[in-house]
Amino acid sequence: MGAWPYWYFVPYEGDLREALDSLRQREFRAGRYNPVVRLLNFSDPDLANQAPGARHRTIEQAIEDAGADGTRSILDIRHVSAEPGLGAASPLDPDTIEELYGTSQPTRAMVEQNMGFLAEVGRGECVYLVLFHDGKPSEICFAGYSYD
Repeated sequence: MGAWPYWYFVPYEGDLREALDSLRQREFRAGRYNPVVRLLNFSDPDLANQAPGARHRTIEQAIEDAGADGTRSILDIRHVSAEPGLGAASPLDPDTIEELYGTSQPTRAMVEQNMGFLAEVGRGECVYLVLFHDGKPSEICFAGYSYD
């Protein structure tokens, strides 16, 4: 099986680690991870309404139960890093942001219409970028690929 893309939008907060941890907890509690939901279709507008609930006591147990396939979700991303790596969320290169969106302050609409940056993300890796509204940070997009 090939790797599956995922993306999430969360309210902006200056502490990226805290934003990542909150997102992971939200998705864990909702049960939007493998093996609870085998394949998550992030293009489905109804995805946010799919919330079968967690089937594991902890995120770590969910990751262990998912095995080599991973959770196919943000749960596989354990930390924020300056550099890309397995299980890490790293910043999207500023030159890539400028090239794709013609600005250093992309909006959510711009990113939703063009996720071309995903082509450069490796399996088991994640990137993040800050999104803007009226010139101010408004959201963070976390996007990546599953392990399988």
